[in-house]
Amino acid sequence: MTIVDAPPQAGRREWIALAILCLPTLLTTADISILFLALPHIGADLGPGATQQLWLTDIYGFMIAGFLITMGTLGDRIGHRTVLLAGAAGFIAASLLGAYSTSTTMLLIARALMGVAAATVMPSVLALIRGMFPDPKQMGAAFGAWGSSIMLGVVLGPVIGGLLLDSFWWGSVFLIGIPVMALVVVMGPALLPTHSNPQAGTLDPVSLILSLAALLPFIYGLKELARNGWGAVPLVTIAVGLVFAVLFLVRQRSMTNPMLDLTLFRTPAISGVIVFGLAVGFMLGGNGLMIALYLQMVEGFTPLQVGLWLLVPTIGLMIGSNAGPAIARNVRPAYVMAGGVVVSAIGSLLLTQVDRSSGITLLLIGMGVIFLGTSLGGTLASFLMMSSAPQEKAGAAGSLQSTGGELGIALGVALLGSVATAIYRGDVTVPAEVPPGPAAVAGESIAGANSIAHTLPVPVGTHLLDSARDAFTQALHVIGGVNAVLFIALAVFVVAKLKHAPAMSGGMPMPGMAPAGSDPAEGDAAKAVPAVSHE
Repeated sequence: MTIVDAPPQAGRREWIALAILCLPTLLTTADISILFLALPHIGADLGPGATQQLWLTDIYGFMIAGFLITMGTLGDRIGHRTVLLAGAAGFIAASLLGAYSTSTTMLLIARALMGVAAATVMPSVLALIRGMFPDPKQMGAAFGAWGSSIMLGVVLGPVIGGLLLDSFWWGSVFLIGIPVMALVVVMGPALLPTHSNPQAGTLDPVSLILSLAALLPFIYGLKELARNGWGAVPLVTIAVGLVFAVLFLVRQRSMTNPMLDLTLFRTPAISGVIVFGLAVGFMLGGNGLMIALYLQMVEGFTPLQVGLWLLVPTIGLMIGSNAGPAIARNVRPAYVMAGGVVVSAIGSLLLTQVDRSSGITLLLIGMGVIFLGTSLGGTLASFLMMSSAPQEKAGAAGSLQSTGGELGIALGVALLGSVATAIYRGDVTVPAEVPPGPAAVAGESIAGANSIAHTLPVPVGTHLLDSARDAFTQALHVIGGVNAVLFIALAVFVVAKLKHAPAMSGGMPMPGMAPAGSDPAEGDAAKAVPAVSHE
């Protein structure tokens, strides 16, 4: 019988370091949405046009998605601590530039630079956690805490933004990142381990350009598709992105030491987790869009009120993020993940029962159940991905998972948003008294109906709003039903793809760890892994 050496246990230093790593994760996630509330204030001060406003909200996420693979590979090559500290310092500088911008162009540049800096966080943090917590049980707990910080960032972004804008000028929403990143810069060298692997993927300039040319147009096209519906511009940009994606993959295959090692996809745990993250991002992206619009357009809440109400479902996030790794100590991760998405399917079905007359209780319960289910599997997905990847390729693996999630959210917003729009247009009834021009606007979207209704006589406006809200509620029901089916399909996929991964208490050796008593010169497990140090 083969005996595997017990992996070393993380101590107090590593857990403190984990807390430090969770802070920039929370910040960069929150910063994706924090600008939404500040946009009216920026518009009044800097006077950006409609197109510039769209770029202000989108450019940050675009740059994160575009640079994730590059930053993951760079971290594998020169050290993830080095990349994270450089990114934190860059984020501070870009935040100051953004907070005190005197023109729209200056703010756009600042947001783009913030996105590039934020792209260092996710792959670096994942790789550092992978190195600091070699014990599967501790790694699962660490990823649970890290997963909670992501979810908190998503929800707290609008809340923090609303509170700051109530008391300070719009630039204050950028300044909150400075103390967080300063703490990383000051404490990181003492707490975070470092290693480098000169044999990691080559930082090939052509590959970098091709990856950006693939991801940026593709995500931009999806966002335009969600915003304006089917049209030549989004379809062409998506096609351009796909062409460059093929060219990027061809180049990676032709290189002896590629920027992105495509052989990672041959590992079932890695390819399965990428699909899992893409699918969950897709469904959460579509759900998030529908819930935010429903609370504002149907229930009439302000953006700040929406952010505060959405704190309630995060109870499910907190429970799931920590319960998933605990359950997986005795149950195979595939079954925990599959069970989680089945729970999310139940939450999606609850959304199909939401009624305008019943208030928002059922809506919040449904979202809480969805969050509970996805977070049960979300942290385990990160655990499987990072524990299956060799330490010297941890950054590349982490970047793939993050990129998959980004693409999934963009796809969900675009495609499920388009489905919801089609349902709304088919169900809404515009009163005959509404003039043709305004009637067309009201028939396109619930936002248009809300804006037009206030210009009409009270009986006509009320009739229009009632019809628009009923039509949008019907769209919410359909999206909930579609997501329920997709969650069930994902559960089947997860079991089929990941069922062989053992429970976290099973002593699963990490890549690069040889079984006790074996010849360290034999087998794939004996491939040289760079030494980790805290120096």
